[in-house]
Amino acid sequence: MSLPIPRKLIVLGDSGVYGWGDPEEGGWCERLRRHWMGLPGAPVLYPLGVRGDGLERVAARWHQEVSCRGELRRQLPQGVLLAMGLNDSARVGRADGRPQLDADGFLFGLQQLLGQIRAVAPVMVLGLTPVYEQAMPYADVLWYGLEAVRHYERLLEEACLGADVPFLPLLDGLLADPAWLQWLGPDGLHLNGEGHRQVYERVRHWPALLSWADLQPLHSTTPLA
Repeated sequence: MSLPIPRKLIVLGDSGVYGWGDPEEGGWCERLRRHWMGLPGAPVLYPLGVRGDGLERVAARWHQEVSCRGELRRQLPQGVLLAMGLNDSARVGRADGRPQLDADGFLFGLQQLLGQIRAVAPVMVLGLTPVYEQAMPYADVLWYGLEAVRHYERLLEEACLGADVPFLPLLDGLLADPAWLQWLGPDGLHLNGEGHRQVYERVRHWPALLSWADLQPLHSTTPLA
């Protein structure tokens, strides 16, 4: 009796997908990969995060990443999850400098990218995580700010609404907890282990992702705080 072929999810993004800042559990995406490995019939997950990536770099590599991870001949992955945009919002050189990718370019590029990926596989998009402005600049050159992060998350949502793509906002939900600063590392940018756990809990309970994965909703009382 042959086993059913599991569907595959490609997760593309930046250091958050890579798991930077969580040396014990490997980040929210690695936690989800391990969780799904323990569930019968759950999808295979490929975390493909690259530190520093923004929209343009993800757009340049997505097709190759997807096309070489079908596992079987002539098969492509059945889904793509995008988690990027934080690096695009950063201002270069000073707090009022130019963003790495301006808002108009970000929205246009995202609309194009969503259209390209949807022609190959269903796509889903995650929102952005908080930053601590007083810790800036990052690497002595990049300035991340909460208002810019909020603006770029709204652009993510706008593009997803226009393309009828599932979107999971993160920023306001994380900021609503008084402990949110404790979920960031010393650089004020990257999540620490607890921050990654917070994102993981939200992602693994996301109805749109569970529906795509054909998994039953998790009736868990695991707290998000």
